Amino acid sequence: MSASAAPPWPVRRLQPTAAAPWRPTLWASLLCGVALLLAAPDVRAQTPVDLALVLAVDSSASVDESEFALQRGGMAQAFRDPEVIKAIESGPFKRIAVTVVEWAGHADQAIDIPWTVVDGAAGALDLADRIDGLERQILTGATSIAGALSFANSLLLSHPFEADRLVIDLSGDGRNNQGPPVETIRKGVVAQGVTINGLAIVNEHPTLNYYFEDRVIGGTAAFVEVANDYGDYPRAIRRKLIREIRTMNISAPSVPTPQGTARAWRPDATELATLPAASERW
Repeated sequence: MSASAAPPWPVRRLQPTAAAPWRPTLWASLLCGVALLLAAPDVRAQTPVDLALVLAVDSSASVDESEFALQRGGMAQAFRDPEVIKAIESGPFKRIAVTVVEWAGHADQAIDIPWTVVDGAAGALDLADRIDGLERQILTGATSIAGALSFANSLLLSHPFEADRLVIDLSGDGRNNQGPPVETIRKGVVAQGVTINGLAIVNEHPTLNYYFEDRVIGGTAAFVEVANDYGDYPRAIRRKLIREIRTMNISAPSVPTPQGTARAWRPDATELATLPAASERW
């Protein structure tokens, strides 16, 4: 897709100071409400899934084209993996719902793939092909994890399925540098029953995983997966998807604890973070 071509799904761009908000007419509001009351319960009742999952992919200025391609290829490869497919097929309903989004600045998010049911091998392979065919929509921007979480949460709250587990899977290579504090957004998201997991790509920030553990992830069984660089992303996203879909702990790689360090526990996380004692955490 050229830079001038219109994306298949609109990029969300909010102005910091907007004009007076648009308000629908009374009839439009009534019709919309009636449609939701009539349609939504039927759709949810007909489509139970084991998991509703938002895959949020970093598309900020720190991610070049080759790095974005590695994220895209890693996701596609993961959904072709037999263990990922087996995890999907092992759930009570044997299907999950997935949407893929890009994120950058506080007002820059785009839906690459709308909500899609992945029901076993056929559905997983079809999704992998769609991911392979994606073209990047957001070409640059700041790093607003807060904006990404808010956008992903809005998708989860409006998903057209019946799902007991709601998960945001956020990949990134930097810290929040635009928008509200991440902790504030996290608190609101987790309060609505959503789990936030992180995939920290530590090529530029070696301690980014500690930042994710302390400020980004939250909710039931939340965890952080680490990719040493973008070339390691395919391994990391495969491992992360298996763990998210199965909802069972996979032993973390053994990491030596440096002398003079302290172990810190976050109540809404399932893993321990090794943090330097009496020093900055990131």
